[in-house]
Amino acid sequence: MADLITTSALTKRFHGLTAVQAVDFHVREGETTGVIGPNGSGKTTLFHLLSGFFPPTAGEIRFCGEPITALPPHRRVALGIARTFQLVSVFSSLTVWENAVLAVLRIQPEGAAPARFFLRSCRHPAVLERCAEALERVGLTAQASLPVAELSYGDKRMLEIGITLALRPRLLLLDEPLAGLSDHEIARVVKLIGEIRRQFTVVIIEHKISKILELVERLSVMNEGRLICEGSPAEVLSDPRVRECYWGKEAPAC
Repeated sequence: MADLITTSALTKRFHGLTAVQAVDFHVREGETTGVIGPNGSGKTTLFHLLSGFFPPTAGEIRFCGEPITALPPHRRVALGIARTFQLVSVFSSLTVWENAVLAVLRIQPEGAAPARFFLRSCRHPAVLERCAEALERVGLTAQASLPVAELSYGDKRMLEIGITLALRPRLLLLDEPLAGLSDHEIARVVKLIGEIRRQFTVVIIEHKISKILELVERLSVMNEGRLICEGSPAEVLSDPRVRECYWGKEAPAC
């Protein structure tokens, strides 16, 4: 499989703090990859760089072999990069259906200009099809007319994932999709990810490592802004560098 997205010496500094340091990262097309590491290790900053929310201080990002380092977020979405956030990011004052429609309208070529975006018909057959398909996939068809404010947190998370699916991305970045969920809600999201990974290239940041081990082919580990280890889940979790960054150095045997 060819690489879908790659980074070369990717670096992000905030004044005196280096959040991401010279990271060479890659994801192959069709692969499901997990990104793990302690709090503050640079995982979410890496996602911000990949999705265009932060400009890098140095380094390069390529998508399908083409440089995208300078592209803004909406251009990357149009190319096929979609993401979710640690804290669910949806419009609570709108309905479930309206949230999906807004996302799909915005990424249509004729919806790129603000004037055309507001004048576009939300009843275009292609828009209706995408939104209906996405809400069905995440189990929210029956709630389509409800204000998002009335949804449980778990359903809001499902809606956020549904919106990204409506964009039909080539690369889906999920930032802690299990955060704040009950055991029942976690099971729903894990099941959904297990289904969609057959159709999309997926990268998952997650602290609940045990929940994603059966979903990912590969794990990448970050610590203090650096990528310290990559490999199969079994290889990574037995690596002394990974054990040290989570649990500290083991005492020498007597």
